[in-house]
Amino acid sequence: MLRNSFRGQIFFYFIVVFILFTIAILTFQYNREKNYRIAQLENTLDNITEITYGFIEQNKLVEQNNTSRINELSEIIPQDNIRITLVNKQGMVLYDSFVDDYLLMENHIDRPEIQKALDDLIGSNIRKSTTTKQEYYYYAKRYPDYFVRTAIIYNVEVKNFLKAERAFIFFIASVFTVIGVVLFFVTGRLGEVITKLKDFSIKAGKNEPITSDNPFPDNELGVISNQIIQIYNNLKSTKDDLTIEKDKLFSHLNALNEGIAFFSQEKEITLSNSHFIQNINIISKKAVSSSNKIFNLNEFKELNKFLNKYLKSEVEINSDQLPQIEYIVSKNEKYFKIQSIIFSDKSFEIMINDITRFEKRRILKQQLTSNIAHELKTPLAAISGYLETILDNWPIPEDKQKYFLGKALTQSERLASLVNDVSLLNNIEESGELYEFGTVDLRKMVWEVCESFANKLNEKGIKLSVKVKDGTVVRGNESLLFSIFQNLIENAFKYGGKGIKITINNYHQDDNYYYFSFTNTGTSIPEEHLARIFERFYRIDPGRSREAGGTGLGLSIVKNAIQLHKGEISARNVPSGGIEFLFSLSKY
Repeated sequence: MLRNSFRGQIFFYFIVVFILFTIAILTFQYNREKNYRIAQLENTLDNITEITYGFIEQNKLVEQNNTSRINELSEIIPQDNIRITLVNKQGMVLYDSFVDDYLLMENHIDRPEIQKALDDLIGSNIRKSTTTKQEYYYYAKRYPDYFVRTAIIYNVEVKNFLKAERAFIFFIASVFTVIGVVLFFVTGRLGEVITKLKDFSIKAGKNEPITSDNPFPDNELGVISNQIIQIYNNLKSTKDDLTIEKDKLFSHLNALNEGIAFFSQEKEITLSNSHFIQNINIISKKAVSSSNKIFNLNEFKELNKFLNKYLKSEVEINSDQLPQIEYIVSKNEKYFKIQSIIFSDKSFEIMINDITRFEKRRILKQQLTSNIAHELKTPLAAISGYLETILDNWPIPEDKQKYFLGKALTQSERLASLVNDVSLLNNIEESGELYEFGTVDLRKMVWEVCESFANKLNEKGIKLSVKVKDGTVVRGNESLLFSIFQNLIENAFKYGGKGIKITINNYHQDDNYYYFSFTNTGTSIPEEHLARIFERFYRIDPGRSREAGGTGLGLSIVKNAIQLHKGEISARNVPSGGIEFLFSLSKY
């Protein structure tokens, strides 16, 4: 049944195509024949029209108002059923060979053939005459001062003359019948072979084992079938092996801390891990959402020069000596090792390795003790100074007591905030695994942070824009995630100035990460300080920072909290003023 059904479909499609082709040929030929006969008739009428025009001009019949002499043409024109009409440019009939009182005839300017002649020089039409009540084939031609219209009575003889010969139709129908019979038998053979090929492809598509039984007829297809089965089995085995190896490679790449990506010779990405795009964003001055953008960035000129040297040349690459490049890029006091290898097929690999982490950790540990001692010394000295002033000058007025005690309380609160921030930093760095992680709705949490600063933001006329979609969910510690956005907003309104705008934007995501930008307008950070703002206790203007009440640890907490969530953060100045933080948060 399936075989017959498929055969029927093929036969049906062939017949439909042939029928359409036949109809097109018949229509073309019929119209061609009909147009040819019409052209013959109009050519005859045109000759009569030209004879009439020549006769009128030669004898100046219109100027002498002697158009009745046109009757003399009846001796020259052999056809006895030709009607000649002379119409001036205003539509008045000056002569009609079939009407005696032609001067009484109605205006002819609106006659279809006259209207066509006005536009196209000549015009024709088949219609019934209003004057004689007979049907004519009209032919009108426009001359400088008048129209000459000739017409022939549209009788049976003329109708038959204009009809196309139909012998060609019967010839095409006969050919169609013969070809239909041939198609019936050909599609039968073709349908049988295609049905067997379909059965084979269904098994192959379902990854079912293909037996060595020959499903094709005992001919050349039988030989081909054995080869197809063997090739299919070999490809299936190879595909299964490659799938296993590919899964291993994916797992390995995602486990690496280095950014790594593979590209084709045309620089189309074939494979990459999440660190690759993140490292590009850290190095670049622009927000980059696609790994392919690396080839358009100035920071990677040396890499692109190396790649173009080999990819655009016709020189073959020896698999034993693959071209390689390795160099260091320094960006905002961060150091990245850029490596690339071009393979023999001119596909290539790029690795971006952040080599600053371990070095900075060592330096931070050395500086931590001295920084803590230095930062604790200031509030402690202030508290001690205020209390000594009270004791050394006792008794002192009550208002003075309140003043010095208030100052001491302020410094003690700053000291407590400092100790809390140091404790939080140490907990993140040394005991990050102890924080409880769960599902956190980032959009909801960001708005909670914003609401907690609502009064302060309104006081300074700060506008806040949050571009985080519903359903942006990460697995993390809610308290630490809250502190990330809290510290960024607090840092913005403390140092950005009044009337600034803060924008939080989730500008990109992939399978494993969300990528955010936190931008505030206002005051920018000098470039020489930009790379160090995430260091503990680092202040651009120590006096101003202490006046604003900062501990110098806010951005350090942000950075360490983001790293605990397997993300990265960087900062850069906005050309129009302000600063932008780019960071990522792991989804899982």
